[in-house]
Amino acid sequence: MDLRDAVEADAGRLAELTGAPTDVTRNLVHDRTVRVAERDDDVVGFVSYDARTDTVHVTQLEGEPAVCDRLLEEPVRFARREGMAVELIVPEPDEIARTAAADAGFEEVGPGPVFEGTATVKFRLED
Repeated sequence: MDLRDAVEADAGRLAELTGAPTDVTRNLVHDRTVRVAERDDDVVGFVSYDARTDTVHVTQLEGEPAVCDRLLEEPVRFARREGMAVELIVPEPDEIARTAAADAGFEEVGPGPVFEGTATVKFRLED
């Protein structure tokens, strides 16, 4: 599995992975740091994140368990290099992202915001 920066041409595949409209994922590629995981030239997952003040905010994590584990290393590595914490908001039914967060050492710190009627859980990893 290889990781690389996402490009606008990836928007359609990211939309397939998330169920979001392509224009939304295209904006994601433009507005955030997005890293994609590829296997045999097929995008099999991605992570998006941005950094503000003293925290890296992971905004999306998609893929199968091993892919999510590997992708989550990207924002964690960036945060450690910059001396920042990392926060991850996970929709409650997303067991893959919850497990990836636990595997990476994140601690559940409470409820996150509700997105389109779906409750979320906030995870945090201190520097």
